[in-house]
Amino acid sequence: MSEFSFALITAIGLVFVIEGVIYSLFPNGMKRMMMVALTLPSNRLRSMGLTMALVGFAIVWLVR
Repeated sequence: MSEFSFALITAIGLVFVIEGVIYSLFPNGMKRMMMVALTLPSNRLRSMGLTMALVGFAIVWLVR
């Protein structure tokens, strides 16, 4: 397995761990957050998602 494949699988696994912990510790908070997300315009969600992706990319870039 190449280094990239290993890093990608590790990153996906970490996403599942973090998401699972958040949902298990704060189920009511996650429900409220989803209800708020449903009221936001699509452009706002898209820009927030792109911002988070860029921040994540920057963190990985700086660490690597």
